[in-house]
Amino acid sequence: MNQKLYPFTAIVGQEKMKKALLLNVINPQIGGVLIRGEKGTAKSTAVRALVDLLPTKKVIKGCKFNCEASGKSGLCKACKEQMAHKELETENKKMKVVELPIGCTEDRTIGTLDIEQAIKTGEKKFEGGILAQANGNILYVDEVNLLNDHIVDVLLDVAAMGVNHVEREGVSYEHPSKFILIGTMNPEEGDLRPQLLDRFGLVVDVFSEHNVSDRVEVIKRRLLFEQNPEVVIEAYKEKQGLLSKKIEKAKKLLDKVVIDDALLALTAEIVIELGVEGHRGDITIIKTSKTIAAFDGRGEVTREDLLDAAEMVLPHRMRTLPFEEGVLSKDALKKWIERE
Repeated sequence: MNQKLYPFTAIVGQEKMKKALLLNVINPQIGGVLIRGEKGTAKSTAVRALVDLLPTKKVIKGCKFNCEASGKSGLCKACKEQMAHKELETENKKMKVVELPIGCTEDRTIGTLDIEQAIKTGEKKFEGGILAQANGNILYVDEVNLLNDHIVDVLLDVAAMGVNHVEREGVSYEHPSKFILIGTMNPEEGDLRPQLLDRFGLVVDVFSEHNVSDRVEVIKRRLLFEQNPEVVIEAYKEKQGLLSKKIEKAKKLLDKVVIDDALLALTAEIVIELGVEGHRGDITIIKTSKTIAAFDGRGEVTREDLLDAAEMVLPHRMRTLPFEEGVLSKDALKKWIERE
């Protein structure tokens, strides 16, 4: 079924959410993003709309795990064995968004092993699950806070290792599973387990538009899309194309972006004074700020990039918020840093 997707560039407002998603597409090393907000704030629409903007990658042709031809993300056993004997055929595939349903079973998530065949013939017949499809792609979990605890544990293990290990009655199988984890949730429906929350590189909160003209524009665009999606898609075709090119340029520039030692020191000071445990916060701020610079077409990180990154990286990692309104915004963080 060829479902028409609402164009990413047609979404009104929600700039921080859109930026967080794009930064993860450019640099999967950031660690994904959790989008929190009430219903009807374009969370799911934005994630699904990414499909048209996602870059292509060179993969090994015929591999059910979409192993990258470069081998940087790891190779499955079959690709390793074949690569040792011959040069493998490759093809270009576009990244995709793979959805993990809330009621998904363990077998559907991690895949299944045919135990009977393994015992009789010694051949490990593996039927890949959602984690196999997610390798090298985006894994999207809507209402992630309602996910079964056991499935959450599985996701944590695979996200940390980049490998999905399946074992049944002494028979085991493993394959690469490196993905960008994107979750959306409505805080009114329950909290997210701290162990999973910390796995998200970025967290952004979204709210309904309160500006009358913006709200009217949301209504107009959505009603027009429901009535005639082709008209809306065509109207934003050029913007979509320009944004796709910007993403590609940023990906190429990313490894060349540099950051001054003074900004590294500032990052460490901020994280220490805000009482953030571990080093994941520091590292993610640096990765995010470099990606922001690349997205803007610059080869050097600025102080503004750093503050932009901290606004998305630190809130869910802090025990308390030492600000007047209890919210970590870029402006509040700037004033706090510059305090006497």
